[in-house]
Amino acid sequence: MQPMPRVGILGTGAYVPEHEVTNEDLMRRVSDTTPEWIARKTLIEARRFAGPEQATSDLATAAARQALERAGVEAGRLDYLIVSTSTGDSPQPPTASLVQHALGAHRAASFDINVVCAGFVFGLALAQSLIAVRPDALVLVVAADVYSRILDFDDRRTAILFGDGAGAAVLGAVPEPYGLIDTELVTHGDAHDLIHVKAGGSRLPASAQTVADGDHFFRMNGRGVRDFVIAGVPPVLSGLLARAGITPEQVRHFVPHQANGMMIRELVEAAGLSSARTHLVLDRLGNTGSASAAIALDQAARDGEIKDDDLVLLAGFGGGMSVGATILRWYDHH
Repeated sequence: MQPMPRVGILGTGAYVPEHEVTNEDLMRRVSDTTPEWIARKTLIEARRFAGPEQATSDLATAAARQALERAGVEAGRLDYLIVSTSTGDSPQPPTASLVQHALGAHRAASFDINVVCAGFVFGLALAQSLIAVRPDALVLVVAADVYSRILDFDDRRTAILFGDGAGAAVLGAVPEPYGLIDTELVTHGDAHDLIHVKAGGSRLPASAQTVADGDHFFRMNGRGVRDFVIAGVPPVLSGLLARAGITPEQVRHFVPHQANGMMIRELVEAAGLSSARTHLVLDRLGNTGSASAAIALDQAARDGEIKDDDLVLLAGFGGGMSVGATILRWYDHH
């Protein structure tokens, strides 16, 4: 039997819209808030909202182009294109088809996954498994969300958190000992009601009534989500590291889903990752859904903060409720 190829990230990319919405701007739309209250509760100072002419596929395409350029890969060479989103352009076709067309990635089998904010890590795991079957394959994973279109600005608990953005990574075979070392994916379907958009599917199709009731808006039980993350994520991270034979102290970089700054502080403490560098972009970009960890990873890579051979721990968690974590040894071929 052929040995399993090592799979690593060959290049990353990110895109956020130009339109910045500060806490001061948001205060005019969201009642009963102050900029100081938002910053204290979340550590978020600003976020970006997509322009009226932009949809998720546009953000995804821009991030994808950057990742391809950094990886030195032409779109026509891609074998697979995975788009992680819970805010696709429309229910059908898959947003990945639109991204494939825009990029000219004509050979790439393209599909969407929806694991809400855990999607980028799930996408990396899928890419790894596809390359295990076809060692010469090149896979583009894009995570993109436009939450500004489904926010209820009368609900201050959710409206203050989210922004729009996209992050991407090209994956392929890398030399030993680089690349993805191990991954853990977990879903707790019993907690599916913590985060949801009620209407617009087969259970509650769109109607004048669902629109009037605000059932197309994003809803979240913030306290329940926090409890889920603080109780549920550290065991996944510690189990993953133990299985890989890596101590928390050996992890150089922690790149979590950028849900809420205060919650991430708690998570780092609970997971014993205080010695790692935690990469955050939420202070100026907010929670960009499944794109958030991908954008933070790209920022760290672009700034030269992640060095060749560094151990990087990625963690995503989101609606469903799912947790995805992967530990990788960074491959810098530039």
